[in-house]
Amino acid sequence: MPVIKVLPHPEYCPAGAELRAATGTSICEAMLDNGIAIEHACDMSCACTTCHVVVRQGFASLNELEEAEEDLLDRAWGLEPQSRLSCQALLAQQDVTVEIPKYSINHAKENH
Repeated sequence: MPVIKVLPHPEYCPAGAELRAATGTSICEAMLDNGIAIEHACDMSCACTTCHVVVRQGFASLNELEEAEEDLLDRAWGLEPQSRLSCQALLAQQDVTVEIPKYSINHAKENH
């Protein structure tokens, strides 16, 4: 089982974490299953950017980006070349290291 190393994030994972998840699991599912409450406003349907992560190691091992994900990523805060929507990034055999950006664009949350 691949390991997901989550770098520290002040709100979601202050101490950082190392998680194990089965191949084929999305990074978002793995984080949620392990108590890291990353935002996922569209319920993991690839319709927003709230679950955006930057893959610091292991990017090439993930499944290829689909066009819908690429289009959404263009609107993500803090976009980098190794950015992925964690709900669409599926684990392969290789370990990955991810960073949750400091901010996300969640219009529903901002209006409350």
